[in-house]
Amino acid sequence: MQWRNSNDRFGWITGSLHWLMALLVIGLTALGLWMTSLTYYSPYYTSAPFWHKSLGLVFAALLLLRLIWRAATPFPEHLTTHQRWERQLATAAQWLMYAAMLLIVVSGYLISTAKGRGVSLFGWFEVPALVSNLPGQAQRAGALHYWLALGLLGVAGIHALGALKHHVLDKDNTLRRMLGMRLLNATEKGK
Repeated sequence: MQWRNSNDRFGWITGSLHWLMALLVIGLTALGLWMTSLTYYSPYYTSAPFWHKSLGLVFAALLLLRLIWRAATPFPEHLTTHQRWERQLATAAQWLMYAAMLLIVVSGYLISTAKGRGVSLFGWFEVPALVSNLPGQAQRAGALHYWLALGLLGVAGIHALGALKHHVLDKDNTLRRMLGMRLLNATEKGK
């Protein structure tokens, strides 16, 4: 598998970022929903937010890297077998997910810095609180963070179903090229 994208497939850097960030979205959402249900007396009351924030900072760095990488390397063209509406929907979903991820990171930062404290990255160093003490900052950012995370999961679910539809029903290379698998040619696909 090549490291850079080409016109017909994704490289291992794009693929690695894609799957790592997908796992982090699922993990961070599960952790976030779980930690908001904890009571003050739970042994995880302080450690769960610590891990959520630290992993959120890792996610923010990966998102920044992914956006830079997307601008620096070619993006594979849509398959010619895809309908116009499929291409438009896929493109819209990708940009919607990028926007949601960016806003989730910003809102998470605003929640964490609302009281003027920075955000620790696994105790190694602290990202300073550049914005704090705005009226209702934690509550407003928290609502945005929550609903965007659920919306991101919904769009990502549709995205995954679309990839599975192409792989199972259409039997095309859509999913294979993101997994780094050997691409099927037209005769192997039965076309």
